[in-house]
Amino acid sequence: MSADAQKRRAAAAALDHVSNGMTLGIGSGSTAKHLVDLLGEKVRAGLTVRGIPTSEETRRLATEAGIELVEPDEMTRIDLVIDGADEVDPDLNLIKGGGGAHLREKIIAAAGARMIVIADKSKKVAQLGKFPLPVEIERFSWPLTVQAIRKALAANGLKSASLKLRPGSREAGGGVYLTDSNNYIVDIQCTRIDDAAALDASLRAIPGVIETGLFIGIASLAIFGTDRGVETLGE
Repeated sequence: MSADAQKRRAAAAALDHVSNGMTLGIGSGSTAKHLVDLLGEKVRAGLTVRGIPTSEETRRLATEAGIELVEPDEMTRIDLVIDGADEVDPDLNLIKGGGGAHLREKIIAAAGARMIVIADKSKKVAQLGKFPLPVEIERFSWPLTVQAIRKALAANGLKSASLKLRPGSREAGGGVYLTDSNNYIVDIQCTRIDDAAALDASLRAIPGVIETGLFIGIASLAIFGTDRGVETLGE
């Protein structure tokens, strides 16, 4: 079975946790596309939910699927957030941001009462770090921010980590990749992250760093699609 089919299985299983009247945080990326597609089917069959998208692409897909979308205010309760991940460790710590939406994803995930991660089985890892860690940074004087990031990495035992400013896609005309919030992303190849919480705190303390792709202590359940069905971690 392909990884894409496994993602769809995970998305379908996550919808078992969705009930009528919920306000949902809807994630971004390839796995979330399956979620939006399957959720749209349920909405057209009579399910009533409201969605808060975490990227402009998710907003477009959800609108096309007929899912009601809302802009959150201070009184909004997000009952459940469902999103993908690039890596998930045994403690449900995550690396996210391969698609460049981790700032908005983390805002919604942190506000949600509960977060479910959906992914194919390859995203389940023993140790975070093989997937490059995305860090969203302010464009103003960004080389100074990168300089500070290098110092923080060295202080966390990651002196040999390599950094790369994410390039824009060919379809977007090349150049430097811009997030939906018009920021840059630095991708950090760490290979192995021994203390994800400490690294996250060190990076977020740097002026110019807007958010990291480390999601620590936010997810409560992970659902992995497999050839035989799904596997779960947590709860």
